[in-house]
Amino acid sequence: MSTATTTPVRGPENRARRPWWERVLGKHPMGTAFSLPYVVFLVVVFAYPFGMAIWMSFHDYMFTAPGVTIEHPFVGLDNYVAALTDPDVRQSFVNTGIFLAIYVPLTVVGSIVLASILNTAVRWAAGFRVAFYVPYVTASVSLVGVWLLLFSQNGLVNTVLGPLAPDPSWLINSGLAMPTIALYVTWKQLGFFILLYLAALQGIPRDLYEAASLEGAGAVRKFWHITVPGVRTVSVLVLILAVIIGAGLFTEPYLLTNGGGPNGASTTPVLLIYQKGIQQTNPDVASAIGLILVILVGLLALIANRVGKER
Repeated sequence: MSTATTTPVRGPENRARRPWWERVLGKHPMGTAFSLPYVVFLVVVFAYPFGMAIWMSFHDYMFTAPGVTIEHPFVGLDNYVAALTDPDVRQSFVNTGIFLAIYVPLTVVGSIVLASILNTAVRWAAGFRVAFYVPYVTASVSLVGVWLLLFSQNGLVNTVLGPLAPDPSWLINSGLAMPTIALYVTWKQLGFFILLYLAALQGIPRDLYEAASLEGAGAVRKFWHITVPGVRTVSVLVLILAVIIGAGLFTEPYLLTNGGGPNGASTTPVLLIYQKGIQQTNPDVASAIGLILVILVGLLALIANRVGKER
């Protein structure tokens, strides 16, 4: 006759007898210990500066010399009002909208199409993958020099276009500066997103493509009905990352158009935060601009996530 065994329930008195290190670090202390440096990194590099930015945006704050202490009175929403009523701030968000309208569709469509092509039996596919990825890992400073030579007044692009070349030239033209920057960032970042799609395409069974071929489906129908639905999750990720990258644009307009020119046509919110916070010593208004940007990016990412899941 078998007897049932019962597992003793760990009550409060048993939990109290656990070693102190297990009570502090949990049941897996090694995992907690390994993750602790990253937690400290997040707190020091992200959490504390973000909290400080929130505090600064509601106070009259300015930088002072070391050892000098001044009062920072609470001003409520004054910094936000100053930011939203500043025409330069509004123009920077319009510029970012123009950039995203060009950059995001080009990135999503271009990366999934190129990844689908590279995923097939294409000659020298490995070489093409490397060629697309090299700009992503190359420093922006060196690549910007190449683009300045290509799109300058006497550059290669204008030489090829001849009488069709724009005047003023690309990067000093108020209507073409931001689209040119969008093309540059698309070209530079495309390799990373292609790799994301290539990884996702490996998870689509080849049997689906073979069955579609037997049914008479062409390349376009297989792309729309098999590839696109099969990489939907990655498409949402690419969309969100593209929005975040576009909203944080700084290096490219700073280097390509000499800090947001011409006449602010390529100024972005992040570039304006640098100008107001560091160059003009108005970190309180700059913090307000940054928080407005964070809220807008969060909303756009939430919308992109919802749209991707519904489809």
